[in-house]
Amino acid sequence: MTHYAVVIPTLVRDTLADCLAALAAATGPAPAEIVLVDDRAGAVPGPLEHPLSVLGDLRDRTTVVSGGGHGPAAARNSALRRVTSPWVVFLHDDVQVGPHWCEQVAADLGEASPETAGVQGVITVPLPAERRPTQGERTTAGLARARWSTADMAYRTDVLKQVGGFDERFRRAHREDTDLALRVLDAGWRVRRGRRSTRHPVRPTGRWVSVRAQRGNADDALMLRLHGPGWRARAAAPRGRVRRHLAITTAGVAACVLAATGRGAAAAVAAGGWAVGTGEFAWARVAPGPRTRYEVTTGLVTSVVIPPVASWYWLTGLWRYRGALPWREGRRPRP
Repeated sequence: MTHYAVVIPTLVRDTLADCLAALAAATGPAPAEIVLVDDRAGAVPGPLEHPLSVLGDLRDRTTVVSGGGHGPAAARNSALRRVTSPWVVFLHDDVQVGPHWCEQVAADLGEASPETAGVQGVITVPLPAERRPTQGERTTAGLARARWSTADMAYRTDVLKQVGGFDERFRRAHREDTDLALRVLDAGWRVRRGRRSTRHPVRPTGRWVSVRAQRGNADDALMLRLHGPGWRARAAAPRGRVRRHLAITTAGVAACVLAATGRGAAAAVAAGGWAVGTGEFAWARVAPGPRTRYEVTTGLVTSVVIPPVASWYWLTGLWRYRGALPWREGRRPRP
């Protein structure tokens, strides 16, 4: 039997109890160890009594450590230093493993060839059947198509240590899993998809979540520096709209500058370009959705804000990571 550990970084959201309850209820060989990393800034081990209560017999195998609020990449590295099992399975704290997940993960790992370092789970995202999904729901549904997502991703422990673990410069839950997988592949290992299934429900989000998500453009800039322009093709990652965002933002800034300097005709042309670009972006986001008043209003307002915000994070990311070197955990040791 293949022994494995489960690692879950968490901000102790309401979803954690459901995540742990599903893990405790899954049939099959239980994980040899579970490491929960409380990654709230200033958190100390011990405030997880309610979520831990659902683990039942698995509670004795569970360790809670403090991540210090440095992000999920650093949190997973903190857990990795405590793992002794030959395989480690990473889960998000808002997923729910399937009823036979333990049995399926044991099969996935047991069938892994010697050259296979990682085995990805199958992510399912339940969407409403009675209406078209919202922008937020469609974004979450993208996890079902994503490669190497740590929503449910298993790696050989020694391989993770060989490549230096997760790159802690990725401070958000964005691209840190893709970067790790590409480094594992570059080291000569294989990563494949398994058969185990994990459910990722859609969580309620606020109106401005899509704007806050633009911080991920800085992570994309880091990916470009580390893996070159072909990283999206290797990861089967959508190309994104950063070039269009830059064009829209440039047109908007030009319209303001030209108008301020009295060049009205040129300002009108630039403003027209901004309006066309913004309108196309808004329609691309609103058209596939339910088109309720809230959804349309949110789509229109955020479509005005997103291009300059995305451009800012992309450009500042390019500057910040202009001399970025390949990651090695030893470069930034943490206790």
